[in-house]
Amino acid sequence: MTSELLLSVVDQSPVREGGTAAEALQESVELARATERFGYERYWVTEHHNTGSVAGAAPEILIGQIAARTQSIRVGSAGVMLTHYSSLKVAETFRILSAFYPGRIDLGIGRAPGSDQLTAAALAHPRPQADVARFPQQVTDLLAFLEDGLPADHPFASVRVQPGPVPEQLPEVWLLGSSDYSARLAATLGLPFAFADFFGYAGSQGPQAAEIYRQLFKPSKYLQEPKFNVTVQVTCAEDDEKARFVGSSRRLQVARTRTGDRRRPMEPPDEAWELVNDAEAGPVIAGFTTHMIEGGPQTVRRGLLEAAARYGTTDIGIATHTYFFEDRARSYELIAAEFGLAAANKGD
Repeated sequence: MTSELLLSVVDQSPVREGGTAAEALQESVELARATERFGYERYWVTEHHNTGSVAGAAPEILIGQIAARTQSIRVGSAGVMLTHYSSLKVAETFRILSAFYPGRIDLGIGRAPGSDQLTAAALAHPRPQADVARFPQQVTDLLAFLEDGLPADHPFASVRVQPGPVPEQLPEVWLLGSSDYSARLAATLGLPFAFADFFGYAGSQGPQAAEIYRQLFKPSKYLQEPKFNVTVQVTCAEDDEKARFVGSSRRLQVARTRTGDRRRPMEPPDEAWELVNDAEAGPVIAGFTTHMIEGGPQTVRRGLLEAAARYGTTDIGIATHTYFFEDRARSYELIAAEFGLAAANKGD
């Protein structure tokens, strides 16, 4: 069996009730090692602040830890929230990562704060917060800094980016988003675009954003044709019933986050299952998790192929949150086996 899809991992380093953020980060490294063996193409880690439900606040550090403990899988950010930082600093950070791990680093860039507005202000303090209207300029500056390509009349043209000279293999830069804003910008700049369906609230507008990206895309030195990825929320287990049970922890977590409770760690499935199936709360939770894919391997296969058709792409990221790490690793293993990832990547 060969893979019809190019499958990758997006990891938010989920924190479980009774666990710690440090454990979640260590599990991200172990999951990366496992998914590399399973045959996944990329491993991207996210940036979030002021939340007790996920631990990844510094993707550039986690990328280095993961790349050091893996051999071939591409490792990147999903993404660096560029409005918090200077374009120069991000360029230097990812040029250093590329110097250590040439040809393996992806730089996904987001515009959203990855937090609430107070936390965004704290991240900028004592400087004023960045004007999000300047995000396109930040992106173009970042691209130029990466390759020492600032125009001569740019105020920072004389700044030499470290480490120099320019690495032979620069990170692949993606724009990320859950609306059509970054889709339009990525198309204008000729960059790859990744849509965050896994957020759980943007799936209905996602295919429209994908189509806008493809229609507006302008070939560039980075890409000659559109390159589009969508990440979906998936839980796979040996059968549909077990997957629904294991996935109940994530369903409840999504619902709590959508109603403003961002700080509660993931609850165990035996507790979450009761609330997910409660006569009053169940329909509300179901409304927040419409686009999640849960089931045994064949059910998940159908769901992923349907998502691929809906978005018009074969490049699919998978985000999986379960209370027990073993269930999360097993979910990725079952999907990889169903699509024949390891065999396909070995050329068998």
